[in-house]
Amino acid sequence: MKRSTKQVLWLVLFGVVLVAPILIMLIAPEPSGRQLWRDVAVGLGFLGFALMGFVFVPGGRLRMMTEVFELDTLYKVHHTLSRAAFFLVLAHPLLLIVQNPNNFVALNLLGAPWKLRAGVIAFALMVLLVMTSIWRQWLRLRYEVWRGLHNLFSIAVVGFALYHIFRVDYYTALPLQRALWVLYAVIWGGIIIYIRIVKPAMLLRSPYELVDVVEERGKTWTLALEPVGHAGMPFKAGQVAWLSVGHSPFRIKEHPFSFSSSAEHPERVEFAIRELGDWTSTVGTLEKGTRVYIDGPYGLFEMADHPGTGYIFIAGGIGAAPVMSMLRTLAERGDDRPLHFFYGNPTWESIAFREELEMLQEKLNLKLIHVLERPHDGWEGETGYITKDVLHRHVPFDCTECFYFICGPLPMIRLVTRALHQLNIPQSRIDSERYEMA
Repeated sequence: MKRSTKQVLWLVLFGVVLVAPILIMLIAPEPSGRQLWRDVAVGLGFLGFALMGFVFVPGGRLRMMTEVFELDTLYKVHHTLSRAAFFLVLAHPLLLIVQNPNNFVALNLLGAPWKLRAGVIAFALMVLLVMTSIWRQWLRLRYEVWRGLHNLFSIAVVGFALYHIFRVDYYTALPLQRALWVLYAVIWGGIIIYIRIVKPAMLLRSPYELVDVVEERGKTWTLALEPVGHAGMPFKAGQVAWLSVGHSPFRIKEHPFSFSSSAEHPERVEFAIRELGDWTSTVGTLEKGTRVYIDGPYGLFEMADHPGTGYIFIAGGIGAAPVMSMLRTLAERGDDRPLHFFYGNPTWESIAFREELEMLQEKLNLKLIHVLERPHDGWEGETGYITKDVLHRHVPFDCTECFYFICGPLPMIRLVTRALHQLNIPQSRIDSERYEMA
């Protein structure tokens, strides 16, 4: 079955599951004494809490989803659904209060019954969840702390929401509606158990050992890992994995990185990591022999899914990591297709893999174009950013079967994608992956 067909089926299934509580409200016998606006408020609350529960699905790195949708798409959907759930749940109490101001008593956490308090607590936790996610950097929350809070708040929101729904017991008094929410609870609980218990237990059975730490240019380090007691992990060049370094995979401290080594050698995998945050600043101090667990591979940002007569790679900074995996893989295979690599960096000295890229030009049919933001005196290459003009000067745009890979910070991806569209490159020949998973 084609991936596009699978995507459509998933979207249809997801939509049906989300609106199922509303459909039951429309077709099942209506509880007595209910009014239209109260029904609307309850319907929005059902839809919002259902949406909140199923936010776990696109953000849970479930293989059945990551093999169909791009990682970027899943994370965008995760963020979008979270915001939509927030506003739908917010509309629930607002409509109830507008319909009957006496319902304002439900907001009294000291005097209201627990069935109402649980709903208020669920919404308050949802507010904290959204705020800490949107303003994580402004609040200066460490990634690990934010991940822990994010998971804790998410589970608590779902738990209090389910308690509120079942204890209020109006529409859930109907057997079909109650059965649906019990099914939801089972699905959500199963996903949480799989993500937090089953998957880490599986990773414990396939550990890796850090065998080398190589310093690259531009405050970048390459971690080389070898499997312990197993054959290793097959992956496709360009894919990504989550690493738990020096601790159990049960701890919520994994970090996402792209494979940077050749896919021809699963017995030794490498990840290029730049010093950009609290944890990454300590990568250079890791000791050989450190135990590492790899959750992956994930992602569709890879050549096998995008065949072409040639490839144009465009990267900024550490976004070159998956490109290096692709180039190294192509070199191992003796590939002779035309390749272009536009590589943007602040300075000449900050170019990671600079010397190896020069050598790869001898092994591959590769044209390397460095673009420097702050060029040194005497620099005669491209300067500034990777713009339409820069691309047009170096790429034969009559190559109708070439494919374009873009990886780097989100502003760069937007700029380059816009430039390619201006050069009449269709979106179907462009794939991008932002190097910011959190």
